[in-house]
Amino acid sequence: MTRARLLIPLFVLVIPLAASAQSLPIESSIAKTPFGDPDLQGIWDYRTMTPLERPRDLAGKNVFTPEEAAAYERAELDERADYDARPTVHAKFWLDYGTKLTTDRRTSLVVSPTDGRLPGRTAVAQARARVRAEKRGRTHSIQDRSITERCVLGFNAGPPMNPGAYNNNVMLLQIPGMVVLHNEMVHEVRFVPLDGRDHLPNGVRQLRGDSRGHWDGQTLVVETTNYTDRTNYMGSGDKMRLIERFTRVDDATLLYEYTVDDSESFEQPWTVALPMTSTDGPMFEFACHEGNYGLTNILSAARAEERQGPSNTSR
Repeated sequence: MTRARLLIPLFVLVIPLAASAQSLPIESSIAKTPFGDPDLQGIWDYRTMTPLERPRDLAGKNVFTPEEAAAYERAELDERADYDARPTVHAKFWLDYGTKLTTDRRTSLVVSPTDGRLPGRTAVAQARARVRAEKRGRTHSIQDRSITERCVLGFNAGPPMNPGAYNNNVMLLQIPGMVVLHNEMVHEVRFVPLDGRDHLPNGVRQLRGDSRGHWDGQTLVVETTNYTDRTNYMGSGDKMRLIERFTRVDDATLLYEYTVDDSESFEQPWTVALPMTSTDGPMFEFACHEGNYGLTNILSAARAEERQGPSNTSR
């Protein structure tokens, strides 16, 4: 996609992002760093009970009333109690899904499209999804398996960041000309230059893309491109263009918004708004790779099936 073609959807995308940011009143006395930038620093917690997509039985309802929100939260917690009683891969104390909806009581994190649902996938994306699904079943060698299984990359670390089962914290640091995002999940660290440098050449691709940032008033805007064809966020491909916006609303709230722009994969761009809450931490160690025998067990089980006979070697 050429730069000229990208300018048109970007103009359209600014409208829902700006509207979402204004839904939370922004204090006029937000602190500045010693070098004059809005101070976004701290540890920010983005766990929430609010689903990414609006449940279909809530179609047409953008926001809960306080009473409806309380009832929804109770019902979700009751359902989790039943889940906790069943055998699962994680002990209960590891899980940290959040116990509250977002402060604005929205029924979905998706704010555009306005129905709160992800847009449809294109034929290209559907075909790619079938290929990816087939690959997930392969067990011939380590090259067949995802690095996520080895806890090397993935989950909710982003970009973009999205609430997950645990490690829903990000530390944001600022120095002159640079913002650093340190995710608790997988200990991922992203350096975002603010000096106006160009993105990497189109032929240089990275699993987490290539991020560049700038200030739009009080808001930090980060554009990430140059993803690989192995990068998959909700069905995206290597042409995904991600726009993130970070706005300090008050001492306790950082509004995080992102827009996924990938016309090859989705029928239209889509936007999420996620208020993050300040926390004192600490940031915990992500000790997942150590003692992780998942890959060993998957491959050894596949070899055992092969030894049992031809009927078990379809993978």
